[in-house]
Amino acid sequence: MTNGKDGLKSAERRNFLKLATTGSFTAALVAGAGGILWSSEAAAQTAKEESEREKAAEHVMTVATAYVMGASRSYPIMQLDLKENIQNATNGKVYVKLAPGGQLGAGGALVQKVQGGTIQAAQHSLSNFAPFASTVDLINMPYLCGSNQRFTNLVHSDTWKNEVHPKVEAAGFKALFYVVIDPRVVAVRQGGNAIMTPSDMSGVKFRVPGSKMLQQYYRMAGANPTPVAWGETPSAIKQGVADALDPSVGALYVFGFKDILSNVTFTQAVPDSQVYSCNLEWFNSMPADVQDGIMWGSEMTSHQNLAKVPSARAFAMAELNKAGVQFHSLSDDQLAEWQDAGGYQRSEWDPFKTELAGSMENFDKLVEAAGTQGKYYVNDA
Repeated sequence: MTNGKDGLKSAERRNFLKLATTGSFTAALVAGAGGILWSSEAAAQTAKEESEREKAAEHVMTVATAYVMGASRSYPIMQLDLKENIQNATNGKVYVKLAPGGQLGAGGALVQKVQGGTIQAAQHSLSNFAPFASTVDLINMPYLCGSNQRFTNLVHSDTWKNEVHPKVEAAGFKALFYVVIDPRVVAVRQGGNAIMTPSDMSGVKFRVPGSKMLQQYYRMAGANPTPVAWGETPSAIKQGVADALDPSVGALYVFGFKDILSNVTFTQAVPDSQVYSCNLEWFNSMPADVQDGIMWGSEMTSHQNLAKVPSARAFAMAELNKAGVQFHSLSDDQLAEWQDAGGYQRSEWDPFKTELAGSMENFDKLVEAAGTQGKYYVNDA
């Protein structure tokens, strides 16, 4: 005989499959995220509501992400909120169809689909915009906008809107809103010691993504940069091919690193930043009131994202902590050591500044924008 928990799970599975196979995949996702799949009645009600919304809508907007529904608990990507807000802000004229969990791809693949108009919108890292507007890659410049507040100041500034948005739009994209996750951290594999200062990085095999900037930064900080594809990173950390890595705390939890790490240090050098982009041609084809509604829905979701950052971090930290991971914040003096070792003020970064910003003068404007408190506040670790 099945116990209550097993019975509940099979009911949830049954209702999910029932909704999904009858063409209500988005309804199945919404019901799952709302925790009501155990009830056939509630699931059917959700399916009815979604079906009515889709029929009443004049436009369907597919929004694809790499993250599963529910990931916002530790990684505030806010896809369900974005759906709800755009639908309501357009008075139901737009129905948002979600494609979560990498069903349609992730990262660069989603960027290409948005650019080609295969889908209307997607979430991806800000670095994925760099091939279309190279200035965007400056977010990986150490200590330019590593803290949440500096990143938020920068992407909402007039300087960013004037310098970056025209290039992004020239490539066929509309930026809906920038997602704050948290800064990248220094996370050490099990058995390793906490890394508190750049001198602790000596000889450390540090897993880096393909970014030349991040590779240079960790070399300047004293580590041995080791490029490893993201999908191979957990096994590389387990086997000691790499000793440490640098995603945000939320990403470490979401991608299953909690049982293979020992220490995490908040160095606040580079943001783990995301963006929702929309196909510009599709957006421009919408009536003015629908365009306004999409942008207002996006702005509402941005506010929710900023408010969610500390609670998502707290959840991820609590779960990693249960697995024995220790967390370390830096004193002002320790933080200054990291900035001195690899911060954007060093001359080694000058070629990146002129190449990506166009000139040292333009780069200085971005520095000023990052350091100027804008109208949005966000919590920092």
